[in-house]
Amino acid sequence: MENKTMIEVNHVTIKFNLMEEKVDSLKEYIIRLLHGKLFFNEFIALDNVSFSINKGDIVGIIGYNGAGKSTLLKIIAGVLKPTNGTVITNGTIAPLIEVGVGFDMDLTARENIFLNGALLGYSRKFIQSKFNEIVDFAELRNFLDVPVKNFSSGMYARLGFSIATAVNPDILIVDEILSVGDFKFQQKSRKRIDEMIRQGVTVVLVSHEIEMIEELCHKVIWLEHGKMKAYGNTKEICDQYKRS
Repeated sequence: MENKTMIEVNHVTIKFNLMEEKVDSLKEYIIRLLHGKLFFNEFIALDNVSFSINKGDIVGIIGYNGAGKSTLLKIIAGVLKPTNGTVITNGTIAPLIEVGVGFDMDLTARENIFLNGALLGYSRKFIQSKFNEIVDFAELRNFLDVPVKNFSSGMYARLGFSIATAVNPDILIVDEILSVGDFKFQQKSRKRIDEMIRQGVTVVLVSHEIEMIEELCHKVIWLEHGKMKAYGNTKEICDQYKRS
């Protein structure tokens, strides 16, 4: 396998300002802002994180709630920009980060297939060529002309996953998506990801299911309170994590 670096994260830190008090309306927010009475606490979601991922690697990210896992995925996908540090990616990215992200809730499933495909960088002609495959995999043919605001979370997941994996991207980013939907669709999703892995797609995966991480991943990143606690062999790190 070609030892090409697909993702390089260099000294990434991201900070958020969290309001100390709840503001109930835009009017109250503006009044407080004008009078200098808005107070924030700084929250460091990721703190000086560095690592690289090579072509064909399957890397799991583990950690307790609030460790920074989803934030890290969003930075890799380009959804968030770090406060400090850099992220370099090589190739096309299919982000499966949040169910329904990129969907217009008032548009139908049919319309959102083209909209979401465009956001992922697919041409309209390409989406047309893949349309039936996307619909059949998502099992939503009877709901094509229903606004997606009426969809369940499982239906969102099926549609988003089917669009994002219509072709093999160079990098697939997956955040808990395999735990959404019914068991049958979870099995289909796993099978499709297994196929992509065999074809050399680089995968970065977040899951609270350690068994899935152990089964799928070559390497594991362990985040704790925004810091990278460990990065390396899946079995060794998962064993340490389970003992922590």
